[in-house]
Amino acid sequence: MLVDKGEALPVMEAFYTIQGEGYHKGTASYFIRTAGCDVGCHWCDVKESWDEKVHPILTVKEIVKKSLDFSDCVVITGGEPLMWNMDPLTKELKKFNKKIHIETSGSYPLTGDWDWICLSPKKAKLPIEDAYKHADELKIIIYNNHDFIFAEEEAKKVNKKAILYLQPEWGKKEKMMPLIVEFVKKNPKWKISLQTHKYLNIL
Repeated sequence: MLVDKGEALPVMEAFYTIQGEGYHKGTASYFIRTAGCDVGCHWCDVKESWDEKVHPILTVKEIVKKSLDFSDCVVITGGEPLMWNMDPLTKELKKFNKKIHIETSGSYPLTGDWDWICLSPKKAKLPIEDAYKHADELKIIIYNNHDFIFAEEEAKKVNKKAILYLQPEWGKKEKMMPLIVEFVKKNPKWKISLQTHKYLNIL
């Protein structure tokens, strides 16, 4: 099957917007959201992406063609995009000189040729060991107090060049943001990431 080879992928949606999170916040970006995820974060705001069977299968050429009229920055997200072989998609995007970013839990082997890798580990299904070596940024979602401990544990595993971010879970931001601020002041190796697209009321 084409999907098994990565030559076609289940896609929930694709849209042009402003990257709201992490190192590249504020950058005009074309997002491709693949369908399928078995990590199961209870606070996930795109649970409709989890079941790949309810979303259309598009060929890589179809996916890339739709991206060509937009920014040079393309962000692959999910779902969990590394459930699928990303080699064909990134190869095709590179033909058009796209800068390709991925947002992943790191729970599957890395495929694809990436310009930026955002690793966002989840407790329910931790990254495989190799994922930590390749992360350009480590983003930990802060939902409760234990997530600060989890963040420090994950920071010990990641490579030295990775930029460290703490991001409040949107539904808990009022409660957790003061704690994040104090934590970062005491531990300045960390930076704060906000979901600025939600403050801007855009996708």
